[in-house]
Amino acid sequence: MTTKPFMNENFILHSETAVKLYHDYAVKMPIFDYHNHLPSEEIAGNMQYENLTQMWLRDDHYKWRAMRANGIREKFIKGEASDWEKFEAWSKTVPYTLCNPLYHWTHLELKKPFGIEDKLLNPDTAKNIWDQCGEMLKQPEFTARGVMDKWDVRALCTTDNPTDSLEFHKKIKEDDTCKIKTLPTFRTENAMTVENPKAFNDWVNLLERVSGVYISDTDSFLEAIKKRHDYFHEMGCRISDNSFTRPFSKKYSMKEIKQSFDMLRKEKRLRSFDAQKFKSWLMHELAVMDADAGWTMQLHIGPIRNNNTRMFHRLGPDAGYDSMADLDIIVPLGQFFDSLDKIKKLPKTIAYNLNPKDNTALAGMLGNFNEGPTAGKMQYGPAWWFLDQKDGMEEHMKVLSNIGLLSRFTGMLTDSRSFLSFSRHEYFRRILCNYIGTKVDAGELPSDMNLLGKMVEDICYNNAVNYFGIEI
Repeated sequence: MTTKPFMNENFILHSETAVKLYHDYAVKMPIFDYHNHLPSEEIAGNMQYENLTQMWLRDDHYKWRAMRANGIREKFIKGEASDWEKFEAWSKTVPYTLCNPLYHWTHLELKKPFGIEDKLLNPDTAKNIWDQCGEMLKQPEFTARGVMDKWDVRALCTTDNPTDSLEFHKKIKEDDTCKIKTLPTFRTENAMTVENPKAFNDWVNLLERVSGVYISDTDSFLEAIKKRHDYFHEMGCRISDNSFTRPFSKKYSMKEIKQSFDMLRKEKRLRSFDAQKFKSWLMHELAVMDADAGWTMQLHIGPIRNNNTRMFHRLGPDAGYDSMADLDIIVPLGQFFDSLDKIKKLPKTIAYNLNPKDNTALAGMLGNFNEGPTAGKMQYGPAWWFLDQKDGMEEHMKVLSNIGLLSRFTGMLTDSRSFLSFSRHEYFRRILCNYIGTKVDAGELPSDMNLLGKMVEDICYNNAVNYFGIEI
């Protein structure tokens, strides 16, 4: 048996049909990255990075977790070590990521945009790769926007706090040299921090200042959020983002909600069931705002954040210490959808699960609320976070194929803070073409390249453009 070269042009493409679908259809499609955490400031300023650590390692918690698992001290991860020392520490970890998706991602990210295909990253090659990429990063085509242009990124949606001024989005919007449509996303996480009254009040006070609304009760609280929702809409936002461990769908009375809000404003802690009722109310009201504005509501369900208390106090949030919950999400999610559907206020929705045990149940629940005229109104979101690797993507495609319409899927996203993560779109597209091609070669799908090619092109790009209704 002949061994295939590592990551050649037909990487992951295990059939002739897969090869044809990828090279003739998927490769040429642009990218609409509708969920990421890229800093709008760096896009506005078209940031020129000094080295690979700044562009590649500075904000990548996947790599941080691998380095910690490899015994690398925190000094060389998020600590005071130099950029070169941090890159060197990563190069020592890469050989130990064999069979982890990071091994593929790392070399895809070096292949494009840097063109490094003839060497693997390890301690022996680290200095050469560091120097080679460092020279490229001095060139204008390797700025933040330049790298995105190499991937043919046509549009992207960042993740933004409702209290954000969106000043950098304004600059991007006014900059005729930026051809990448960059839009904000309305991220409501801070409004849900009711378990921490001080954090909640700090955010509400900031909301009060930026909205110009004096917040004294639940009505003025919603009024202030609505003003920011309207402002985001004016700035081109058409997507909200909501992240929580478990959906909330507790029954409540407005008397209870008003009492809870008054307690929170006095920085008094709510009882657990009162907090859940408050979040149920707020989730419902935010969804209604989305529906009224014609937005898409994203629901990222299942993370347990900041599990390592000691490291949270040392490094803060989003440092690579999050995990997946093992809770029932389907029943409350169905109740949440149904409460909105009853009053005809269920917006277009993309729901993502973090625990793979929920794959089939979530896809099935979403299907209960599809309706015309929107094709694929209720989207089973792409494999996310711990699941956005080859096995997770293949399983997602299988579930969506069996229970929904894969052809209407809005496709992949990066969910990343790194400008090199657009290689995940290539990874996804190769897996998609292989998934379809394998079925064709097995006689399970017709060998009609026009039919299949259109399906691939739609999933890669067209479906997202049509679904979000954003002019590009």
